[in-house]
Amino acid sequence: MASIIIIPVDIRDPSILLKIAPHIERTFHREVSLGPSILIPPSSYDPMRDQYHSTAILRSLIPLKKGWGRVLGVTDVDLYVPGLNFVFGEADVINGVALISLKRLREGFYGLPEREDLFLERAVKEAVHELGHTYGLAHCPDPGCVMHFSNSLRDTDIKGKGFCPLCERKLRSSI
Repeated sequence: MASIIIIPVDIRDPSILLKIAPHIERTFHREVSLGPSILIPPSSYDPMRDQYHSTAILRSLIPLKKGWGRVLGVTDVDLYVPGLNFVFGEADVINGVALISLKRLREGFYGLPEREDLFLERAVKEAVHELGHTYGLAHCPDPGCVMHFSNSLRDTDIKGKGFCPLCERKLRSSI
């Protein structure tokens, strides 16, 4: 049974990873370990956008996969892909690596008081969502399914932490 490793990517408070890990273990029925921290590739930064290109960071996670079933990178920086204003995360289905950003999941990003419980729930949803992609799951039309596309934080807040029955069946048949 292939395990999942969580890699901190220039993260300021890695303790959040210890809180996310048990949720990932329960969801995917896989052992989850924390790996060593890595730095963000400087070439991923776009000064015009003041954001980081998620695909470039994602590529830097591929060599860390050796022996692990899946890799999840977690960062604090704001991510984008061309054509979108921002992304909460991105996954590479072929290589089995995923990346999420905590930046826009925090209430403080929007000038609101921090809510640790809400922040953790959002982080878990995005981590499960991106890892779901690495197991071959596509975006789901069910707004309550964790695989539903989050175009906004409201979308993330509405969806659940788990898979709808159809996505759950697809996941179980792929692992």
